[in-house]
Amino acid sequence: MLAAEAALNRPAFDTLDAPTARRMVSEQPSPPGQAVAAVKTLAIPRDDGEAMPARVYAPFGDGPWPVVVYVHGGGFVLCDLDTHDGICRNIAADAGAVVVSIDYRLAPEHPFPAAADDAVTALRWVAGHLADIGGAPGRLVVAGDSAGGHLAAVVALRLREAGETILTGQVLVYPVTDHYGAGHPSYAEFADGYGLTDRDMVWFWDQFVPPARAAEPWVSPLRAADLAGLPVACVVTAECDVLRDEGEAYAARLAAAGVSVRSQRFAGLNHGCLGLAGTVACVAPMHAFIVAWLNAHFGR
Repeated sequence: MLAAEAALNRPAFDTLDAPTARRMVSEQPSPPGQAVAAVKTLAIPRDDGEAMPARVYAPFGDGPWPVVVYVHGGGFVLCDLDTHDGICRNIAADAGAVVVSIDYRLAPEHPFPAAADDAVTALRWVAGHLADIGGAPGRLVVAGDSAGGHLAAVVALRLREAGETILTGQVLVYPVTDHYGAGHPSYAEFADGYGLTDRDMVWFWDQFVPPARAAEPWVSPLRAADLAGLPVACVVTAECDVLRDEGEAYAARLAAAGVSVRSQRFAGLNHGCLGLAGTVACVAPMHAFIVAWLNAHFGR
């Protein structure tokens, strides 16, 4: 049971400023992940003339490969390419896919909708440069964990609304899909002692977007009026997680809207556990579930 080990010996995030919290998180060691054939850096151009850093992980073997654009978690405020390096390596190695990890702009310096704008820009750029990164046409998935799962869901919504069909699937790992003000029961059940706390989520959200905008679908995808026509989805939740209920509610709404969904809750696990796959045995089934979904989606 990983949840019992989840209490972190760290200050509450809401006692820190964002730069201090980022330094604290960056100093925590992360499991290294599996070996891959190559890792390259990219600079994806944005509309403002600046570039978005990205990292491309190539699997062993001969391509072209399916492509997964990975959007890291961190509450819209924390984390980067390095904190999620192991997750991206493991997906590339076990799913036989090129993984493009993006370093989107963070709040509070860049509040809503900067992060989602960057994620949409990255998806469009990757779709137009598949051959350059060893990717195969027609097999492009967006994936993300936590706040990255939120951004992946929003990317799918925004591309659907724009009438773009470049995306074939979405993988949402313990995603943020609703504002903390919604009062989902898991917020109270796992408020403290399981790693991510209810206080953490309030701190993250309040730096990302004003509460008055909570009902907007690009802020809270669970509140979108219509989820029909979105790409097929894999939704993964952890039992002992404040975000559990909203992730499962989103999976249910996708299914009710006619979207093909595979969803699984993993018992005894807490928020943020995916990065421990390959190091902590009880996380292996979660990683395996995601890889199996990707392999089935990619026709393997």
